[in-house]
Amino acid sequence: MIGFNEPLYILPFDHRGSFQTKLFGWTGTLSPSQTAEIASIKQVSYDGFKSGLQASVLKEKAGILVDEQFGAAILHDAAANGYTTACPAEKSGQEQFDFEYGENFAKHIESFHPTFCKVLARYNPEGDRALNRRQAARLKRLSEYLHTAGHNRFMFELLVPAEKSQLDQVKGDKRAYDLEVRPRLMVETIEQLQDAQVEPDVWKIEGLDRRGDCEKVVAAARRGRGENDQKVREWLSIAASVDSFIGFAVGRPSFWNPLVDMRSGKITRDAAAGEIAGLYREFVDIFEKARAQAPAGVS
Repeated sequence: MIGFNEPLYILPFDHRGSFQTKLFGWTGTLSPSQTAEIASIKQVSYDGFKSGLQASVLKEKAGILVDEQFGAAILHDAAANGYTTACPAEKSGQEQFDFEYGENFAKHIESFHPTFCKVLARYNPEGDRALNRRQAARLKRLSEYLHTAGHNRFMFELLVPAEKSQLDQVKGDKRAYDLEVRPRLMVETIEQLQDAQVEPDVWKIEGLDRRGDCEKVVAAARRGRGENDQKVREWLSIAASVDSFIGFAVGRPSFWNPLVDMRSGKITRDAAAGEIAGLYREFVDIFEKARAQAPAGVS
């Protein structure tokens, strides 16, 4: 059976390129010591996650999303402790989806057995058709593997970057694109990928500002970007009011500022982990409060 309907509150820190270039300022191939330093700082996010569970978040609803490159030890520890895990399969920072480990993608998935194999894909249904076909073919291959030979569920993180012509329609206003254009394109993307036999268990989508758009995305899914903290809170409340939105995966707003402050010496490692735990718990509380107040029977 394809699908996943249980509550799922993910703390994602699978970022690779942004950690390397924006947090550390490093370019090119990393040395073993640099790799270890990034892995160490990712451990702070994991410590925050575990602290959040100890405080209030129920273990069966919680999970992490972290990469193999910098988070192998974390993935093994999380699995040993019975936490829900997700691990990315895509190359970081690419405009076109491709496998991080090429033809060995299945071997790497099997070595960690995450609960979810996650991909991030940038796909605009009105964009380059040849590009979309190449991506869809690769995604179909992964989807078929996970639903037949694999023992992992499939999580799909969808980004729909604007084409120039689409921005021109809203006079270059990116907020207007997000509100008036992107929701329709998200639905069309989901339908196109489903027609290409790409069937995720969970769609991880960008925030939507209107309940009706959430419902349209749910209907499409059932058919077959960093933001500021306040906007994240608004999106959580809107999504929680629609039953088939089972949870969230809030990344940078959960961990970025505490890690930056820790690296600059403004706060201690323990304080950074504590801040991450507090933000994670806050996002859970926002979602669950909005879910409890939602009208009954809305799918």
